[in-house]
Amino acid sequence: MKKYIISFVMMTLVAGLFVFAAPSTTTNLAVNAQTRSYYMRRVVRNGRVRYVRTAKPSYYRRHRNRINMAIGTGGGALIGGLLGGGKGALIGAGVGAGSSALYTYKFNKKKRRYVKVRRY
Repeated sequence: MKKYIISFVMMTLVAGLFVFAAPSTTTNLAVNAQTRSYYMRRVVRNGRVRYVRTAKPSYYRRHRNRINMAIGTGGGALIGGLLGGGKGALIGAGVGAGSSALYTYKFNKKKRRYVKVRRY
């Protein structure tokens, strides 16, 4: 019975992967994720507000701090778990979170830059 359950779970996972492997059938280029843009609010010198169409930043650019913190915490927990077991994983996760926070917020600050998309 255990073999059947495991094989059923494996087949379900493989069948679920076909959803991501199938080619998209849309031919409209405006639906493509790389061409998405949005309107950003800009205040001009005279105080007027204009909405400028800009390209959407990449996923990493939008969520940079969270991703860096997660990678640092996971890496610290992995190394701590290999060296010291369960307690070491907890300590490693704390050290990894602290060091990645230091790296992200102090040493490697980034300012977002938006690029205008001009379509004439």
